[in-house]
Amino acid sequence: MELIISNTGEKAIYEQIYDSVREQILSGKIQPDEPLPSIRTLAKDLRISVITTKRAYDELERDGFIAAVPGKGCFARRQDKAIVREQYLRDIEECLEKAFDLARAGDIGNDEMDALYSMIKEGGI
Repeated sequence: MELIISNTGEKAIYEQIYDSVREQILSGKIQPDEPLPSIRTLAKDLRISVITTKRAYDELERDGFIAAVPGKGCFARRQDKAIVREQYLRDIEECLEKAFDLARAGDIGNDEMDALYSMIKEGGI
């Protein structure tokens, strides 16, 4: 499992851990039933508090991305394809909302947004 955490980012460290692990599970980089580092090991590797890693793991378990097995550790859970698709749609919706907020703030019209969308879709940016 590969995690890159920023102490200077906008997001809290536990949110960065959550997002990174979630994305790796959704993308298949972390396979179902694959063991995750223990809370203590992850905290030590990242040089952060055990409480921070526990919070990230608790939220990942709450949202169905991992399963905690007493005495054995935490493991990635198999994801339902429909749920994964829905999660990606929610992520896209959040990104689009931010993009349109920026467009409104910058007085960028629909024609320019459509042109940007086409360029991005075609891989031109």
